[in-house]
Amino acid sequence: MTTADDSLDPDWMLLFGAWLITTLAALGSLFFSEVMEFAPCSLCWYQRIFMYPLVIVLGVGLFPVDRGAVRFGLPLAIGGWLTAAYHTLLYEGVIPESASPCQMGVSCKEEYIEVLGFLSIPALSLLAFTAVVGALLVVRRRQKT
Repeated sequence: MTTADDSLDPDWMLLFGAWLITTLAALGSLFFSEVMEFAPCSLCWYQRIFMYPLVIVLGVGLFPVDRGAVRFGLPLAIGGWLTAAYHTLLYEGVIPESASPCQMGVSCKEEYIEVLGFLSIPALSLLAFTAVVGALLVVRRRQKT
């Protein structure tokens, strides 16, 4: 006797979760720039360059489930994570502003919002990339076992 729970593929669920996070992050970044009219800095653009293709790569890997999407998605997610980590450290003042690529135009330390009083836009991006990298690493590890 099979139940609905027996048919749920854990890898598909992880890929779907990663896709959902990337989709919400991409839509959130568009909302901030197009609706709220927050001008993105250089590092925000680089993070978008890593995030937006993930929506497509992970989405294509869902139907039918293709664990090979991890091979293409993981480098993008890690690149985005590194950029978001650098941006977060810069925003928090751990890295001096003189090391910022945002010398012209919008500052990389521009304070637009803080969700829950402490989550800046760079920190939100770092959280999203961390969750996606984690999910993709779990799928990758499950493939090897």
